[in-house]
Amino acid sequence: MGLARSGQAAALALARRGVHVVAVDRAQGLDVGRLVEAGVEVRLGTEEGAVTDVVIKSPGVPTEAPPVRAARERGVPVWSEVELGWRLLRPRPFLGVTGTKGKTTTTELLGAIFRAAGRPVAVGGNVGTPLTSLRPPPDAWVVCELSSFQLEDVHEFELEVAVLLNLEPDHLDRHGSFERYRAAKLRIFERATQRIVPRGTGLPGIAFAADDDLPAEPPIPGAHNRANAAAATAAARVAGIPDAAIAEALSTFAGLPHRLELVREWRGVRWINDSIATNTFAVRHGVAAFDAPVRLILGGRAKGEDFGPFARSLGGHVRAVYLVGEAADELARALEAAGRPHALAGTIAAAVAAAAREARPGDVVLLSPACASYDQYASYEQRGEEFRRLVEALP
Repeated sequence: MGLARSGQAAALALARRGVHVVAVDRAQGLDVGRLVEAGVEVRLGTEEGAVTDVVIKSPGVPTEAPPVRAARERGVPVWSEVELGWRLLRPRPFLGVTGTKGKTTTTELLGAIFRAAGRPVAVGGNVGTPLTSLRPPPDAWVVCELSSFQLEDVHEFELEVAVLLNLEPDHLDRHGSFERYRAAKLRIFERATQRIVPRGTGLPGIAFAADDDLPAEPPIPGAHNRANAAAATAAARVAGIPDAAIAEALSTFAGLPHRLELVREWRGVRWINDSIATNTFAVRHGVAAFDAPVRLILGGRAKGEDFGPFARSLGGHVRAVYLVGEAADELARALEAAGRPHALAGTIAAAVAAAAREARPGDVVLLSPACASYDQYASYEQRGEEFRRLVEALP
């Protein structure tokens, strides 16, 4: 159910094994040629299917969607794609990473650590490669990023090492409350052998913090990225990776696109792409990564957060705020109540143009939207690429 990247990967993985698969998606016009060639029965424009054994639900399909609810009422099991991937890849050991911010960076850093140690590894999950499309060697570790949407529907999913990076309000538009979001995230620990947890949470496990002693210093900016490195170090040590390999990976890992990515230094101004920052927790960390004057581009589609506390918490080094997208008016009200100046730009193109006129040498222009991209863009990646293109085109 749901034929985006992970849904198609799950259908193909099952079809290759001779399973009869009915693939459904309420959208029309999807490219499903590979599914048809593999013998999958495809039904577009509907989420109803003749299910007899199990539903594999894509992360984008809400757990309360009527077809999902109807399947459960009939006693049909509902699995996430990661549950299926785990079952297909066992008995390989699994290391899972979740959290509100830093999941992809930490997952990719762990992959780099395993490779530096000469250990076979496959990296997948929410990071971009579905587990059901991985084909690692039998002795490989599987390192996977896990979202709250993916963890909602796990059943026997078991991890040798489970990592929780942090936990702040996010996706409240989908989960309905922070308590339900938190419960989904903490499912990562249900059948985990070893737990890696942030210090100070009171959760049982091996604790880490941003000020831990590390085998090497990571070059990527921000205290939150040092915390990510500390979590990766703790998890790698549990998996038996020596500190020399951890140090090699930490010192050479340059970070990922759309995550505090330096796009360009132009006339003494640094332009930073942090399009992945889709909640206020992420933006606060992004802003705190710089001690220079910051000009902040905010907005997009709101995800159910109260912007008031965020607006009041912005540091004095945030000199300007440019608002874009659907949430611009809501953000403007919060900033006005907090006494913070702002400008309604509307689009990222207009925000970039305004910042280019107003920025002074030494400033940082930071795209860190605190919102989802779906009002104007198909993904945070597309939003970040548009920002990059506009900045690179500055004369």
